[in-house]
Amino acid sequence: MALQEQIKSLASQFADDLIHIRRYLHQHPELSYHEYETAKFIAKTLTDYGLSPETGIAGNGVVALVEGKNPQSKTIALRADMDALPITEANEVVYKSQNQGVMHACWHDVHTTSLLGVARILQQLPNEFEGTVKLIFQPAEE
Repeated sequence: MALQEQIKSLASQFADDLIHIRRYLHQHPELSYHEYETAKFIAKTLTDYGLSPETGIAGNGVVALVEGKNPQSKTIALRADMDALPITEANEVVYKSQNQGVMHACWHDVHTTSLLGVARILQQLPNEFEGTVKLIFQPAEE
């Protein structure tokens, strides 16, 4: 199967889990410099994917490496922001923010979920890319 088809297949396979992750993150937003539970959730998820995340980077940041063939040959970084804003959510959805006065209004829940999805897919395809991908989950972006 071509690489593009493998990626599409894995993305489809993981879609329900990623929707669950995004909704969980949306329900539990944390302000800049206070992303304690978010960082724990990200680290646990990466560990569940078979990675070894580093925590406490720049406060509450999380970093993980996904190694492909010849991991020393080159490194690229992908970043997602993980903090929320001090805004009360007016939406009436089942995954509405449970933290009064705090919400993901800038899509950081989606950015974080997307990077977790990339981590999971890359971890399944280590022989399909060259080098190392550094995943950076950035705290306090706002």
